[in-house]
Amino acid sequence: MNPALPAKPDTFDAYAAQYEQALSRGLSVSGESAEYFAQGRIAWTAKLASRLLEDAEAVLDFGCGVGIAAPLLSGAFRPRSLWGFDPSMQAIARANRDHSDPTNTFISDPAELPAEAFDLAYCNGVFHHIPPERRAESLSILHAALRPGGLFAFWENNPWNPGTRYVMSRIPFDRDAETLSPPHARRILREAGFEVLRTDAWFLFPAALAALRPLEKLVHRLPLGAQYLVLARKPAEL
Repeated sequence: MNPALPAKPDTFDAYAAQYEQALSRGLSVSGESAEYFAQGRIAWTAKLASRLLEDAEAVLDFGCGVGIAAPLLSGAFRPRSLWGFDPSMQAIARANRDHSDPTNTFISDPAELPAEAFDLAYCNGVFHHIPPERRAESLSILHAALRPGGLFAFWENNPWNPGTRYVMSRIPFDRDAETLSPPHARRILREAGFEVLRTDAWFLFPAALAALRPLEKLVHRLPLGAQYLVLARKPAEL
């Protein structure tokens, strides 16, 4: 087991070759693809980051899996370097195969992450796989990897949304996950030394109710959507 991100890497090794299919089966009830949600998350992250960062020259995808987000992160931020970390060696092997690029680095050993090197860390749906007693350890690794003033986009599945719970029950590697509520996420981020800047929740309406999606702009600061973002920052050095 990887000593830093103890998210049962053997489980994800088993799904590395068919991760997208397993995820799509669960998400099919929403009427949308995994790409729809990934594009929405990263577009919103980029919009907020543009107000707070001059540049995101180095980006870290923490818990990157098979690297699905890599092209979207590269397109949104145009970083000089994009790193992906995941404890599943099978997933990292796929990421290196499918997203080979001179700017990309995918690793399964957190000891290889450079200290204070990243302007932005992005993390989606990872911490509900990490046992609660070891989440602080993973946040410590993230904190150390970010430069002072760097942003952490912490995306998680919202347990207060009934649709989220149903979708997770349909995904084999999500069924036994221990979800985090938005207040709990904010608390552990503060305890890890991050400054919490804001919380947003998106993906309230499935495809069948897409006509109502403009309303999300009015209520996204409420914890209603299927996923939420806690945007945090590593305090700048005085």
